[in-house]
Amino acid sequence: MTLPQPGAFVMVDIPGPTLDPDTANHLRRHGIRSVCLFGKNVQDAAQLRGLCADLRDLMGEGALIALDHEGGAILRPTFWPFAPSAMSLGAADDAGLTEDVNAALARQLRSVGVNWNFAPVLDVNVNPANPVIGDRAYGADPVLVARHGAAALRGHARERVAGCVKHFPGHGDTHLDSHLALPRVRKSRAELDAVEFAPFRACLTGAPAVMTAHIIYDALDPEHPATLSRAVLTDLLRREWGYGGVTVTDSMGMQAIDANYGRGEAAVLALRAGADLVMALGRREAQQATLAAIGDALTGTLDRGEVEASLERLHTLAAAHPAGADPAPGPQDDAALFAEGWARGLTVYRAPVAPPPGTRVRLVAGRKVTRENVSEASVDAGMLARDLGAVYEVDLLAYDDPADLDWEAIRAPGLPVILATTARHRSAALRLARPDLHLALYNPYAVLDVPAPAVLTYGFRPEARAALVAWLRGEAGAPGRLPFSDGG
Repeated sequence: MTLPQPGAFVMVDIPGPTLDPDTANHLRRHGIRSVCLFGKNVQDAAQLRGLCADLRDLMGEGALIALDHEGGAILRPTFWPFAPSAMSLGAADDAGLTEDVNAALARQLRSVGVNWNFAPVLDVNVNPANPVIGDRAYGADPVLVARHGAAALRGHARERVAGCVKHFPGHGDTHLDSHLALPRVRKSRAELDAVEFAPFRACLTGAPAVMTAHIIYDALDPEHPATLSRAVLTDLLRREWGYGGVTVTDSMGMQAIDANYGRGEAAVLALRAGADLVMALGRREAQQATLAAIGDALTGTLDRGEVEASLERLHTLAAAHPAGADPAPGPQDDAALFAEGWARGLTVYRAPVAPPPGTRVRLVAGRKVTRENVSEASVDAGMLARDLGAVYEVDLLAYDDPADLDWEAIRAPGLPVILATTARHRSAALRLARPDLHLALYNPYAVLDVPAPAVLTYGFRPEARAALVAWLRGEAGAPGRLPFSDGG
């Protein structure tokens, strides 16, 4: 066997919207054939198409160009229509709709030359306090998640873009964000089989790739997170379940890994555990450390047969999903489909009644919500006031901290009070809120905190807000069903 270059097993990110000469030399020198794109790499469709073409020309026909393009808050390009979040689709609960929406997501990517989408999310979000999944999950029922996950994969396959199920073997019952810490799940194997594992096992035959979770599962391996665990990636996924597709790690720059292991050490541990591709994101020094460690391991500790098998799986993935751009049909053609998806997911909770159009209302909303980790920034109070201004005369009260709100004073003028929650995270202070109507525009579990009738959009994108405005006007219903338990 000719020794492969270490870059064959590494996915990196690049610094900007163009392929600069230094980055091109870095990719070429190490034989890197996989790149993950982020918001910093995206300006407009023409620029993104040109960048992907340059990457493919450099990396060759085996190029893998990836993006987190889930829908909802996890969409890097802002120049295309916005697809519904997974939980919006779970609330609509129409597998055909989910398949069509995911085919449209794949078409958007294929139009610029991206051939790998890190979606769908198969986490079963059974923990309402989960700080990182939330509306990214289809819901809290493993059967529902499996049904929609399989539909999402079919949609991607229709458009020849590789899907990637994540976060294996399940990130839905954690109270820590693996971007910031190392979570641990202490459930028994039987409990994991019944909930976390069920959607992955059901969807593996249609999944070209699996992304690993940086989480310790005591029942499988009490020492190593799944990304670094041979018990998880080889014994369970490959041998017990017979999976033959690609396994890619989540970003090794997340604190669950970076704060507990050296980058090079972690990369080699992941490959030995059974990963095919290590996501070495971040500063160039971290990429270099990863490449150097893998280069050393290729001459020593890595099994030659497993190395060859990984190369074959990566080659098969790229060959089945070529990276060349196909701009027709245009992504704008799916705007109506996405609008329908958001509208069909709209859900009412505790029998809300909208104030009549033309009423003067007091709107209470967060002044500004910033971007955090994988999720894009939510809508601010001013924009929301403009949206509702098409229905009501709006008296806006914008807040920075919900703990500062004086609900007795807010209600004193006698106006109908509408609270809009637009933050990714829940706030205990909102348990004191006393609105007449709650608009849950981001974290759907906020309805468990606010003791008021509510409407859930499962997202803050313009299409979600348009569906909400139509409901407030009395022009449309809210046909969605809550895809998680309220404990009642």
